[in-house]
Amino acid sequence: MIFDEVDQGVGGAVADAVGMRLKRLSEGAQVLVVTHSPQVAARADDHWRVRKAGAGERLHACVDMLGVTAREEEIARMLSGAEITDAARAAARALMHV
Repeated sequence: MIFDEVDQGVGGAVADAVGMRLKRLSEGAQVLVVTHSPQVAARADDHWRVRKAGAGERLHACVDMLGVTAREEEIARMLSGAEITDAARAAARALMHV
């Protein structure tokens, strides 16, 4: 199953509940979720970061599989934006280890 931004327009406790339901769903099926929600992303077993590379009309997508440290850093980036703080890193660890 593929879910593309199924969590659009929700945040906080609702996003966390969506993440928990997707996690339970993944216990019996393959689930791929595209999300910008750190609460949803934190529930995943594996993370891939998709980014655009190139310039002008010569763009292509790059997909990077993230290890544990990079996963925490990406969740922290989702929480804090451009400048990743120690508080965001701590919050990311807390979300991932619930």
